[in-house]
Amino acid sequence: MLQLALIGLLGGLITGISPCILPVLPVIFLSGGVQGARQGPVDLKAEAKRRRKAGLRPYLVILGLVISFSVFTLVGSFLLTLVNLPQDLVRWIGLVVLVLIGLGLIFERFQHLLEKPFSWVPQRRVGTENGGLVLGLALGVVYVPCAGPVLAAIAVAGATGRIGTETIVLTLTFALGAALPLLVFALAGRRVAERVKTFRKNQRKIRVAGGIMMIALAIGLVFNLPQLLQRLVPDYTSTLQAQVQDNESVKKALDLGGLVNDQNKDLDKCTNGGTELESCGTAPDLKGIQQWFNTPGNQPVNLKDLKGKVVLVDFWAYSCINCQRSVPHLTDWYSAYKAAGLEIVGVHSPEYAFEKEPHNVMAGAQNLGITYPVGIDNNLSTWTNYRNRYWPAHYLIDSSGTVRQIQFGEGGYQTTEKLIRELLQQANPSATLPAPTEKSDAGPVAGATTPETYFGTTKKVNYGGTEPYKAGPGVYTAPAAQAADSYALAGGWDLGTQSITPTGDGSSIALKYHAKQVYIVVSGQGTLNVIRNGKSTPVAVSGTPTLYKIVDDSSSSAGSLQVQVPKGIQAYSFTFG
Repeated sequence: MLQLALIGLLGGLITGISPCILPVLPVIFLSGGVQGARQGPVDLKAEAKRRRKAGLRPYLVILGLVISFSVFTLVGSFLLTLVNLPQDLVRWIGLVVLVLIGLGLIFERFQHLLEKPFSWVPQRRVGTENGGLVLGLALGVVYVPCAGPVLAAIAVAGATGRIGTETIVLTLTFALGAALPLLVFALAGRRVAERVKTFRKNQRKIRVAGGIMMIALAIGLVFNLPQLLQRLVPDYTSTLQAQVQDNESVKKALDLGGLVNDQNKDLDKCTNGGTELESCGTAPDLKGIQQWFNTPGNQPVNLKDLKGKVVLVDFWAYSCINCQRSVPHLTDWYSAYKAAGLEIVGVHSPEYAFEKEPHNVMAGAQNLGITYPVGIDNNLSTWTNYRNRYWPAHYLIDSSGTVRQIQFGEGGYQTTEKLIRELLQQANPSATLPAPTEKSDAGPVAGATTPETYFGTTKKVNYGGTEPYKAGPGVYTAPAAQAADSYALAGGWDLGTQSITPTGDGSSIALKYHAKQVYIVVSGQGTLNVIRNGKSTPVAVSGTPTLYKIVDDSSSSAGSLQVQVPKGIQAYSFTFG
């Protein structure tokens, strides 16, 4: 039991420092520093009591998050099914609560309206001042961390009804581990509120900012906007995650369900991410699928009917950021090799109750450009039949129906494509294959490239200029000697919290980097001018924020460039590969 508790805590801590926490950090930070509104003359006893309650607020926020995340991850789906309610109902309730709390922070009169229904409770106010627990409960049901083997074991136990003492311990320790880094940010917000004079003097403004931030988070979650940010940030915890998932003791401890059967007993003959073809038994059946789409007439897919084709079975979940980064590689393979005999079958295996809603899954698949067949495995029947524990997970099957390679997690793309090509040639030696689509086998290694660079004032990273970097308009001069892995501004710029905008002609960004690829995230309408090694390259920009590749070398190296940005374009960040 102690081993499971330690595994859960470690898995949660890794998740808690991963890119998945980025969207909620501003809300957590401000929630720790928001104080209640003072009314009338200052009463010393009342003020002392108010301060004590404010001091508890960060802990209540995190306690609420742990409680709701644990309960609804483990038994939320069962409870909703029991009373015949939509699987994403709790998530929508959490979003509504976030909006209500945000409005209460912005408008004091609305806060009093929120408190009125509870006025009969003596000495108990549930508004925004003492609503830390309520805020935490709301965040817990909308906060979706990155998938990992620990979370997979919890989700499987909850979905299949194998909930015992071990699973509860694992769930609680995972939730606690994931919440601890968030508690650090909440306490930091409280400390700033207590120590920084400007923060104390502008509590009204801070409350409004916190309210706006909570409403913005809720709206962003409705449209899955935080996932766009997460996709841009490489998973810097992947090495730690791999060490956990590849540890034999951890694997044994997390095998809470005893999932071995006659169909899947040979799958462990495949090594994770094997670089050569292996033989790991006949592919298990696709069973218990609730619904299919992207098939003719939405008819079911049977692996026996796909004999003669090379098949890749992909386990994924639409809100899993690891899966979102993996899917573009699959869609590229499907486009390149479908005519040569490749079939990809997506098995959507939900981590959370709201991922069980078919319309959510279909919208997620459409947003990711998935056109290959997808089965909705809400009861994790196919997941357990493959003894799977990971999002994403790829099972490569040859034309005779034998599993030949297994890849857990992100990465290994060049290797998997190589093996796909080998199996296609074996199935049809006369087949003419297109050029490979993959240029590398994995994402960037932490420390091997310039870190992610953000331009917004609230998350300024790698700034190498000499002038103060502060919100609002200003004129900047790029330094003659600029540090490696940094950027500097030149010309007139208006710095916002998330992006920067030129205020005149001649505005540019100077970048010193170390990478193979360099991307810039921009929006608006116009043409960037990228100057590198004396050569000028125009880059047309149109529409909402997205990535534009401005460097694509054959190998990683140090370099410098200048990006001239015209009016009408907003710049958000540099990202590197």
